Amino acid sequence: MDDTAHRLTDAPTPTPYDRAAEARWVPEPDKRPGRTAFQRDRARVLHSAALRRLAGTTQVVAPMRSDFPRTRLTHSLECAQVGRELGAALGCDPDLVETACLAHDIGHPPFGHTGEEALDQAAEACGGFEGNAQSLRILTRLEPKRFAPLDEAPARLAPWPGRSVGLNLSRAALDAATKYPWPHGAHPTDPASPKYGVYADDLPVFRWLRAGSPAGRKCFEATVMDWSDDVAYSTHDVEDGLQAGHIDPAALRAPSERSELFKVAERYARDAEPEELADALDRLLAQDWWPESYDGTARARAGLKDLTSQLIGRFCLAAEQATRARYGPGRLSRYAAELVVPREVRLECAVLKAVAVRYVMQRDEQAQLRARQRIVIAELAEALTRRAPEVLDPVFAAMYAEAEDDRAALRTVIDQIATLTDASALALHARLVGPSRS
Repeated sequence: MDDTAHRLTDAPTPTPYDRAAEARWVPEPDKRPGRTAFQRDRARVLHSAALRRLAGTTQVVAPMRSDFPRTRLTHSLECAQVGRELGAALGCDPDLVETACLAHDIGHPPFGHTGEEALDQAAEACGGFEGNAQSLRILTRLEPKRFAPLDEAPARLAPWPGRSVGLNLSRAALDAATKYPWPHGAHPTDPASPKYGVYADDLPVFRWLRAGSPAGRKCFEATVMDWSDDVAYSTHDVEDGLQAGHIDPAALRAPSERSELFKVAERYARDAEPEELADALDRLLAQDWWPESYDGTARARAGLKDLTSQLIGRFCLAAEQATRARYGPGRLSRYAAELVVPREVRLECAVLKAVAVRYVMQRDEQAQLRARQRIVIAELAEALTRRAPEVLDPVFAAMYAEAEDDRAALRTVIDQIATLTDASALALHARLVGPSRS
């Protein structure tokens, strides 16, 4: 390792990251000496338009339908806080883990996972749509910050010299933000999995950022980010559901409700038996801080915040202790370790996810809204494809003009839709298609 590498912002000891981890696809000097490579990465993501856009993007419920629920941006900020502290406790560079957490949802389109599913159908002719692959595309192509030199060899910066290289983050930051380090159909254990992290035309930068990495394996920082994501949204979605009155704590003790709940939980823990899921829920219900009811008073709100804090601490401390038990007290980073999360804790997290899905996302009102949102995305894709490039934003109109074939042209249309917020998608749909009841 390079002992002259940058230092942690939170500790004076040298970090275990070498020059290859700090390298950028297009080399560039630092404007202000003394900053670490990962401090620069964090700043670039934090100041990006792509991150700001998430303020208007659905997390569980649509933005501005209520003052309380999270947006995709507040979720990302909370995930970043969880990941930064857990990563630092295990020896990761905290700025690196925070960067990955801030960026992990940056490719999510309007209307959350509903929009992702609708765009996947609209993008079938160009290889489909996946929010995680779109995140990599935004970080390395669509968010304009740096451009490749005009005289750079095409083999180095395919598909053309002079193209945007997005935020030009370090190799370690891009790797840490890659939750699924494989292309479509190349899942290491399940080729039928719909999850992947790179589109075919972004493979050049993917191969660069994964150089020297074990095939199909996430780096340690990515596993910390992934667990922090699970912890943040499972706990906060339940908090939002309780606050909104959609979750009745008493229902979690009713046998008929529990049976239906565990059917949902099996999506997140496919190898778990109902008895294991019941035990996981009962462990949570037995805690002193688990609410028996919620009436919206100040004392109840304080209890709700304590519930969230207790759950986050429980899940993160369990992962930290289990990882230390396996790997010892040293600093862990890159491919020197994998995050260890005890099975019991994973099942508790799975049950919390199921609570949010059953009582918030599966409500009839939400199902009807999602159906209308799918129509909006489909009609937007048809209208933009038919009328491109005239109706595209200037950035995407230029990309459309440079598209080498129909697949690349369609991908550009999909890129534009994916950069919209919920509100701007509805506004553009109203202008090009007509009013929507969404």
